[in-house]
Amino acid sequence: MTLATVGLSPSVTDLPGGPVLQQLANGLAAWALIGSLIALLLGAAMWAIGSHTQNMHQSAAGRRAVVTSLAAAILIGAAPALINFFFSAGLKVH
Repeated sequence: MTLATVGLSPSVTDLPGGPVLQQLANGLAAWALIGSLIALLLGAAMWAIGSHTQNMHQSAAGRRAVVTSLAAAILIGAAPALINFFFSAGLKVH
C-alpha cells in the first residue's frame, strides 16, 4: 500500500475571508505595539520616579516594565519572520 504524497502551500487568498483575517492580524499587531509603547512610557516614568524618590522596588519594577515592553516589541516585529522560519524548517523534515 502506497500513501499519496501531500503538499502544503499556504495562501491568504485561497479561502473566503483570508484578506480580512490578514487585516485582523495587522490590526492586532498595531494594537500590541501601541500597548508596548504605553508600557514603555509607564515603566520609564516608574523607573524615574522610583530612582528620584530612592524607592528601589518601584525603580526595579519600572526597569522590568521597560525591558519587557522592548522585548515584546521585538517579538511583535519578528513574529512573521519567526513563523516563516519555523514553517520552512518544518517543511524540510522528511
